[in-house]
Amino acid sequence: MSGLHSTIAKRAAGLSPASRDIALALGATLVVLAVNAATGFRTLSNLGGDNDSLLRLVEVRDLLGGQGWFDLHQYRMGPEGGFVMHWSRLVDAPIAAIILAVSAVTGSAAIGETVARVLWPALLYCGTLFFILRAARIFGGERAVLPSVIIGAAALHFLGIYQPAALDHHNIQLMLAAGSLCLLLEAPDNRPAAAMSGVCAALMLAVGMETAPYVAVIGLCVAGLFLFDGAGERHIARDFGLGFAVVSAAVFFATVPASGWGEAQCDAFSVVQFALAAVAGVGLAAVTSPDVFTRTRSRRLLGLALLGVGVGALLVLAFPQCLSAPYSGLDARLKADWLDHVSEAKSLLALIVEDPASVFARYITPLLAIGWMLLRLRRQGWQRRDILVGAVLIAAFIVSVWQVRGSTFSIAFAVIPLSAWVGHWRARAEKNPSTAASLRMAAVWLVSLNASWTTAAAAASAAFEGESQRPEAQIASVAACQHESDFAVLAGLPATTVLAISNLGSPILAYSGHRVFSGPYHRNIEGNLLALDGLMGSPDQARTIVETRHVGLVALCRGNDENRILTDRAPDGLLAGMMKGMVPDWLEPVSESTGKPLELYRVVLDR
Repeated sequence: MSGLHSTIAKRAAGLSPASRDIALALGATLVVLAVNAATGFRTLSNLGGDNDSLLRLVEVRDLLGGQGWFDLHQYRMGPEGGFVMHWSRLVDAPIAAIILAVSAVTGSAAIGETVARVLWPALLYCGTLFFILRAARIFGGERAVLPSVIIGAAALHFLGIYQPAALDHHNIQLMLAAGSLCLLLEAPDNRPAAAMSGVCAALMLAVGMETAPYVAVIGLCVAGLFLFDGAGERHIARDFGLGFAVVSAAVFFATVPASGWGEAQCDAFSVVQFALAAVAGVGLAAVTSPDVFTRTRSRRLLGLALLGVGVGALLVLAFPQCLSAPYSGLDARLKADWLDHVSEAKSLLALIVEDPASVFARYITPLLAIGWMLLRLRRQGWQRRDILVGAVLIAAFIVSVWQVRGSTFSIAFAVIPLSAWVGHWRARAEKNPSTAASLRMAAVWLVSLNASWTTAAAAASAAFEGESQRPEAQIASVAACQHESDFAVLAGLPATTVLAISNLGSPILAYSGHRVFSGPYHRNIEGNLLALDGLMGSPDQARTIVETRHVGLVALCRGNDENRILTDRAPDGLLAGMMKGMVPDWLEPVSESTGKPLELYRVVLDR
């Protein structure tokens, strides 16, 4: 056995750092896959309310079924004719490619889909972990590598965005963000890395506008480093700008139809993002190229100032509508009855009031990482790597204060400095071994693992709120209609329009051939309002909507928390009455659904 260990050690020592990082990331990914396999890949049939991943699956199926590449309509959701989604085909394409490849080999589209739902998140997990541990190696040296693998692997696993069947775009966005940061860290010693960092930044923005703050911060870091170190950062800034601009142009022409080239959209990649990216990227390359702007710091400042004014003027003069808050145009009813209750869109302040235990799980490790970096600044001053990692981490933390979804990025980026912190204490414990040093090292390990705080948060929530004992919590845990089997009866009924709450919209589309009005998507304004009018209006008002909109079924899931929100706001509405057992005479129960989590009622208007 010792001979085997020696052989493995020798082979590992012979690998380049990049090869070792790939091997470590791949090994951790295989471990996570093994854990998921041991539990039967349960998220394949129960995603725990991940509506976006289910709708992404529907979108990929539609693409494979012949829907046009540029056609982003979701025809089975919303009013008659559907609505246009704001997602990017850049995420649909690789998932569809995996399905096609596996289907061609196995002869089964079902197997192809299953493989894609497992393989795609696993590949993104591996890529994200690779970039994080490689960034940790650059940031904290060789001693930070092992901690980054353990802390990073656990953090990414428990974030939940890389679990089997997680097809939502947040996982690929995080991978691209980590890639852009890592490649910038490598850029001084790896000439192509700067351009590739710009490519990652452009793709990150193209996939979704949620990452605009990170793209902006990374771009500002590139410009700032060039300002203070013209000779050392000149080529890096130029190559980053060119990579960013060229790929932004390629994405624009590949994903936006010619008919939409002049259509400004603030929530999806369009002429707005393309124009700003082109001016910013080409402008950065132009500023860093001629000697007139690079000789002195004052000239570099002048060039960058002119570029900033140009980009700002373009945004203000050509696209002023995109300066407003992301959901400023949302209907007031949808904001009150839907958006204000979306957990990932809540602020830190709202989380402290409503769910204080979860604050520990989402904010402690990023705060620890920021605190340690400030101490590091005090001791030795910040170097290039500290500026890049610190800026991106702080930006992610600020985003998480505004909307809790930002904590996904801040937790992941916190792994880099936390790994260096653990590595520092490991080195001290090895140099001066003692019980006290070992205990300090163990404590640093423990507090750096986000899973420690997640476990503590869950325990605190159960202890102080008693949620595990509440009857409604018990009902929700077994009857929230999140399992594919909950929709089996519905799938067997003739296709029609189903009136249901928004949380059931994506599962109904993914697990059956029916269509729905409502889904948790801000562009589906008319459809969501129709569903609210039907569910929150009186039975007579609901009947009018059902009749005029050709609704064939009404679905009720008592275990879904959205019911409480809507019934509290409309205690005399159709939904509130049905929750109390008061079913209007124009609805009859579907007998096969009686006693099941998803209750179905057939519309009978001839009574």
